[in-house]
Amino acid sequence: MAKIYKVIGADVTFGQGSQTVKNVTADEIRKHLPMAQAIEVVQAAMVEVAEGKAHLPLRTVMDIDGVNKLGIMPGAMRDPVLYGVKILSLFPGNPARGLSSHIGVVILFDADTGAPVVSMDADALTAIRAAAATAAATRVLARADAQTLAIVSTGEQAESHIAALTQVRDIRQIRIAGRTPDRAAAFVAAQAQQYPDISFTAAPDVQAAVRGADIVCTVTSSAEVILQAEWIDAGTHVNAVGASIPSLQEVESALVAQGRLFVDYKPSALAQARDIITAIEAGLMTEADICAEIGDVYRGQAEGRRSADEITVYRSLGVAAQDLFCADHVWRAARNL
Repeated sequence: MAKIYKVIGADVTFGQGSQTVKNVTADEIRKHLPMAQAIEVVQAAMVEVAEGKAHLPLRTVMDIDGVNKLGIMPGAMRDPVLYGVKILSLFPGNPARGLSSHIGVVILFDADTGAPVVSMDADALTAIRAAAATAAATRVLARADAQTLAIVSTGEQAESHIAALTQVRDIRQIRIAGRTPDRAAAFVAAQAQQYPDISFTAAPDVQAAVRGADIVCTVTSSAEVILQAEWIDAGTHVNAVGASIPSLQEVESALVAQGRLFVDYKPSALAQARDIITAIEAGLMTEADICAEIGDVYRGQAEGRRSADEITVYRSLGVAAQDLFCADHVWRAARNL
């Protein structure tokens, strides 16, 4: 039987032939996928999904020990043919260890032979891709004059969302709410050094952070609702990003029901977004109240923001198509294609 040899940070040769799977590190991903470019790559993926050019089985999540989970996200694109899988460990306790809560690999396969050709760091790719998707949605849903951003999180995704959203809006003020005021203050101090032209505030709680904000982002792994509908003012755009499996819910169901709701992929939103599922079950909305997938807005099949005073909501689950497009972009850049 052929043996499999795996060395962290190195290429992997396996089987009895000469097939070698190249390995792309987190540093290489960041080099080849700067945020401004990632937003355009993800937008292109959104359009292809909306055009029906993707096969995206629902994310499979396996419980490991009652706390930690393993997620598997396969996907295939038809124009051009591109397929692969993201395998991700979801360990919510990792940030306390100085590690990402999302650790795993993205693997791309050769469309002609089916052989795996490259694996890459999934946590770095996910951090960039998720924030880029939020920025792409915000670009067509937030008010053009939006300047105040509220983020509920002090982790890696909060950092990447600042990098992404400052690309699409002239952000002047950022308010941060964390698990504790101390964590919010520490995060603010670090970010203020990177963005000296932006005023940062560590909010005492979520309500204080989001009241009066132009753009709100929740990017936590909370199992309980942390954002109430009554805290969101007219004209606000909300990005609900962090709760990617049905057991988690960051935002109140009334919020997705009362705002103009957009999603990345309707089948996953209806099956795995607890806030939407609960809102439909409670009779607060129907499936028809989902305005569109973001890709439909970009391809001119749906309106984005229509007025300055409406509340818009982007419910992001994260779909494999976005990861595939980003991974393919990195792989091509690494090979100078």
